[in-house]
Amino acid sequence: MQIHVRKSSTIVLVAIGIALGAAAIAAQGSRIQRGAELAPVPLDMQGLNPALVREGSYIVNAQGGCNDCHTVPSYAPGGDPFQGEPEQINAACYLAGGAQFGPFTSRNITPRANGLPANRTLEQFIELMRDGTDFAQGDTLQVMPWPVYGKMSDHELAAIYEFLRAIPSINPRPAFCRPPDPPA
Repeated sequence: MQIHVRKSSTIVLVAIGIALGAAAIAAQGSRIQRGAELAPVPLDMQGLNPALVREGSYIVNAQGGCNDCHTVPSYAPGGDPFQGEPEQINAACYLAGGAQFGPFTSRNITPRANGLPANRTLEQFIELMRDGTDFAQGDTLQVMPWPVYGKMSDHELAAIYEFLRAIPSINPRPAFCRPPDPPA
């Protein structure tokens, strides 16, 4: 009788493990699908992993809030949800940087002519996100919440990077990608 109970317990545990694995795969698939829906700009998937790009879009656009600091202004005219308008991301300036935080300015993280986001390799991007390495200034990034994003898995950081490789390049940042004038 004890052997039968152990076999039944093992079967139940295996079934639970299979169900949890299937749920994890389904959740991953839904993140990929949702990421495809959330991308506010056309994506160039040539030479990239489409599933990874879409998962990166999900992280950037549904979890990371990257648009809030790296797109100026964040929303297109008439598309500011904080003003009660239906949300419309400012695609013309998407992730091209320019937000002022005291003496700091958010960086343009769109791809450069070589296809690298902010002209960084994947290894540099991971170091930047994990350690706050400011490759441009040779210091530690300020304002950028790298201590939070650095806790992401290697896979998640690679997905973000792959998404950034797929977005349109906006370099140099046009003059209209600047903060709005303060109210008088």
